[in-house]
Amino acid sequence: MRHKEEDLAEERAYWLAWSKIPGMGAVLIRRLHLHFGTLTAAWNATPARLMAVDGVGLQTAEAVVAERRQVDPMQLLAQHERENPCFWTPADPDYPRLLLEIPDPPPILYYYGSVDPLENQGITPTIAIVGTRDPSDYGRRWARKLSAALVQAGFTVVSGLAEGIDTEVHQSCLGAGGRTIAVLGTGVDVVYPAFNRKLAKQITEQGLLLSEYPFGTQPDRLHFPRRNRIIAGLCRATLVLEAPHKSGALITARLANEYSRDVYALPGTLDNHRSRGCLELLNQGAHLILGEKELLEALGTIPKLQWQPPVASMASTNQLSTNQLSFLAIEPSNSQSIRLEPDLQMVLQAVPLEPVNIDRVVQQAGLATGTVLSALAQLELMGLVSQLPGMRYQRQ
Repeated sequence: MRHKEEDLAEERAYWLAWSKIPGMGAVLIRRLHLHFGTLTAAWNATPARLMAVDGVGLQTAEAVVAERRQVDPMQLLAQHERENPCFWTPADPDYPRLLLEIPDPPPILYYYGSVDPLENQGITPTIAIVGTRDPSDYGRRWARKLSAALVQAGFTVVSGLAEGIDTEVHQSCLGAGGRTIAVLGTGVDVVYPAFNRKLAKQITEQGLLLSEYPFGTQPDRLHFPRRNRIIAGLCRATLVLEAPHKSGALITARLANEYSRDVYALPGTLDNHRSRGCLELLNQGAHLILGEKELLEALGTIPKLQWQPPVASMASTNQLSTNQLSFLAIEPSNSQSIRLEPDLQMVLQAVPLEPVNIDRVVQQAGLATGTVLSALAQLELMGLVSQLPGMRYQRQ
């Protein structure tokens, strides 16, 4: 008779194995899981059965069959656990519950720091605070005030460890004695920007670092818009404090809205370009932040989640020592470029002037779904494409 631990280990192995198959992004893997019930069953499916899943064509199905002949999922898991011991898959009971509700939860979620099971179950509420990398004194002041008020009220605050608002938020949470989570666009052992190296270490003592990228992953400008979906997905609500018209924080807010999570915006003046994005959000129906007391009262109306006792987890304890996590500091690089990178160019060419759904763009681009979504987020920031309701895109 098989034990639950054996079943869990097997399903973890197949989440990992599917994530290594070229062309299999988070969206398609989620669809495979929903269609077959388990990724173990999906792994053994014939090409014809795979093609019954939306987004899997003949070329993709044949490529999957060819690739999986070369992979032993259990051996892959054993090797990965040696190289990246702290990670969750959606099969793990400690995988964040709210993140499972989004269309493309990370197949692999790496972590380092202090794990809180109540937080992962959604019992301890998590709130995101995001904003510009170049805030005004007004934005910095309210970032500190609101984050401190939230952690003192028992919330865990999530941000992205970026320069500006994110840094103010994490520092304020730690200073107030609360928990904070930083979602990275690098591996959890790589700190970007470099000056937040000390802050990252402090977060691991009082909170958590999360990333969908394995150890050693260096900064890539496509990763940062992509990680915004994790920030939005982890949280019951997202607060945008200052954001220009084209800002990654607005992507986070849009995703939060698509996930049926609340969005709040800090009002500012028309004279301040940093407030333009927040004013746009308020015009589109975001909740107005009027102060700490008013915000806490509004957040108090969010329905509470019920406790679901998890079974014993194979990945619930921190297995890394400080020596193993070196926090490699990365100096900022010049990301300004007139020419588009090859992936960005391929995705842009796949987006027509008329609206099409994401599956069509993925098919035309011939790239992995995750790569396409990251590229679309970057192209949207550049003003080259726009997203419409229903995950449809068109060229500007």
